[in-house]
Amino acid sequence: MKFLPVSSGSCGNCYYLESSGTAILIDLGIGIRIFKRHMHDYGLSLSLVKAVIVTHDHTDHIKGVGPLAIAQHTPVYASEHVHVGIDRNRMMSKKIPSELKHTTSLDVPFEVGPFRITPFAIMHDSNDCNGYFIEVTQPEPPEDLFDMAKADANPDNSPLTFCIITDCGTFTDNLIPYIQRARYLVIEANYDAEMLRKGPYPDRLKRRIMGERGHMDNRVCAERLAQILTPATRHIWLCHLSEENNHPLIAETTVKSALENSSLPVKPAVEALRRKVPSGIFILK
Repeated sequence: MKFLPVSSGSCGNCYYLESSGTAILIDLGIGIRIFKRHMHDYGLSLSLVKAVIVTHDHTDHIKGVGPLAIAQHTPVYASEHVHVGIDRNRMMSKKIPSELKHTTSLDVPFEVGPFRITPFAIMHDSNDCNGYFIEVTQPEPPEDLFDMAKADANPDNSPLTFCIITDCGTFTDNLIPYIQRARYLVIEANYDAEMLRKGPYPDRLKRRIMGERGHMDNRVCAERLAQILTPATRHIWLCHLSEENNHPLIAETTVKSALENSSLPVKPAVEALRRKVPSGIFILK
């Protein structure tokens, strides 16, 4: 599976997944022209995108959803409350056509091509917010003999599993089963608490960010992952880092340190995603 984190931060969020000739987007919070340019730069075809899966209705996650849906007749999947929030968002000049709206339900899987997608609840101060657990149910055939030789990395041929949790104010217990099953995990590490406290934000905004419906800080992310992760997880990407109140090295070091002190026999790779430009294509197996 190809994974391209297109953008990850308050300036815009978008994640591209492709398997067996079908692609989906998780959020599209950047301008449609910028998105198309990134697709072209990485040799990716817009015609493969068969759905946009929306986490919540904040503009940095939905800015380009309406224009893409209209231009490409792309279905958009979201909870009922998120669809309502998108319709009410005044920053969305181009709305999603009604025939392209698909309503999801918590903990009920739906399928788009080879992707089996399960929404789950996240605490955030949007109209609603969902994380997604994704299973690739149709493994891609090996491209060459070298690819076949690597098949022993997954000898039981178990489905590839991917989980994304962004804009999460509180680490609730319902997240744990999905995280523990994920081979690949994208999770928010939005801010360093000390940087936020000493930073220039007004107190009201600081309280909002640190509240139970705000964002997740590096330390909480690190400590909870160290407590609950299983050997299933191979790679963790830290997403939605604050430009003013965090730094990629601080976020990575905080999470890596906690995992090094955990009981995990093999520690997963950890890296922070870039905020405004793509982080490059990852090949997930």
